[in-house]
Amino acid sequence: MRCSGRRQWTKATEVEGQVPGQTRVSVSGSGSAPRTRPKNRKAQIAAAAAEAFSERGYHAVGIDEIAAKVGISGPALYRHFPTKYALFVYTVNNLTQALLDASDPAVHGNDDPREQLNSTMVGVIRATIENRRRGGLYRWEGRYLVDEDREQLRAGMRTLNLRIAEPLAAVRPELDPADVELIAPAVLSVIASITGHRSALSAKQIESLILTACWSVIGVELPVGAKGGGKKQAPERKPGLARTSKREVLLQEAVLLFYQRGYHDVSIEEIGAAAGINASSVYRHFASKADLLAAAFHRASDRLTMTLGSALAESETPLAAVETLAKMYVEVSFGRSELLAVYFAEIGSLPDRSRTELRNIQRLNVEEWAHLCVEARPELTIVQARFLVHAALGLVFDIGRIVHFSSENSAQARVEKLLTATLLG
Repeated sequence: MRCSGRRQWTKATEVEGQVPGQTRVSVSGSGSAPRTRPKNRKAQIAAAAAEAFSERGYHAVGIDEIAAKVGISGPALYRHFPTKYALFVYTVNNLTQALLDASDPAVHGNDDPREQLNSTMVGVIRATIENRRRGGLYRWEGRYLVDEDREQLRAGMRTLNLRIAEPLAAVRPELDPADVELIAPAVLSVIASITGHRSALSAKQIESLILTACWSVIGVELPVGAKGGGKKQAPERKPGLARTSKREVLLQEAVLLFYQRGYHDVSIEEIGAAAGINASSVYRHFASKADLLAAAFHRASDRLTMTLGSALAESETPLAAVETLAKMYVEVSFGRSELLAVYFAEIGSLPDRSRTELRNIQRLNVEEWAHLCVEARPELTIVQARFLVHAALGLVFDIGRIVHFSSENSAQARVEKLLTATLLG
């Protein structure tokens, strides 16, 4: 048979095990040419998955999408991870271990507790910068873990917290244990905020800025808290008067359900039932569940925009405006903590167009805060101020959860102090 001039390929035949890390592909007329499968393929898959999960959430990301990012097929990915959940757990544990390795006392142990604390924070900051595109994973997606895996994550986070709290208590021996229980996680929250946005600074600049912000938080003088500190139980919410607008009722019930169980585990039928109507009636007000989520997000954005406007209207100087804004933001956040939690955790569940629109609104609000900070602290650049604003806003949510978003004035005042310390130094 005459050759037409083109090389004829036979069916590729994988020969596993002959040469470790290689796959042979038979090519007619040319013998066997090895095609190397990277030895770090599993790590490549985990890195791509962690970025995708962190950016868009566990449910929104498919196996084929992750495989395509690595340049392999879905079935090839399953050779390394039997299920998407197994891949998810692996990425969460990898990130947790990276933070624990970065804070290892064997590396940072020091007779001087201040130097030990500084060294530990630097280690965690560097690990967080290195994992910046993946770092939001443990912060927002841990709720999708089953109980055993979630407890492992929490145990790791408790260990990380202790590695900050112990030298902190030695640096500031006058602090009440309840103060340490707030300040240590506030430090970690400031560091973790690096993963929540894409503002650009060099790694060295980020490290210096965030480390300085951490020391500002460490040095804060907190108002006296209520007895029991951060372990205070959340007060019962008073029911108040019932809403009459079905649209508003649907929004309220949807936010509560999304907060309790996560967006993807709640159905339109359940939202309708909670609001006292059937599923078909829900669609008279919202075209889809995603439309309902977007409406809730816009409601949260509107509240933040109104807070900003009120703070500006009531203040005569940039410094006063930042302080007023901090107070108002904490009050609004604690008053609708479920909406705040959904706002932070579920943005990846929105369709691309809605997510882009909402992020643009967020950027405008952050930009206003950042400009105020620069006016109050002229030594800052606008980019540095953006980093601090993101750190302050995330801190309110993280520490709010610790104090159970208590309506106690002392709890809000303590979080407000941490927020202003982050922004103003």
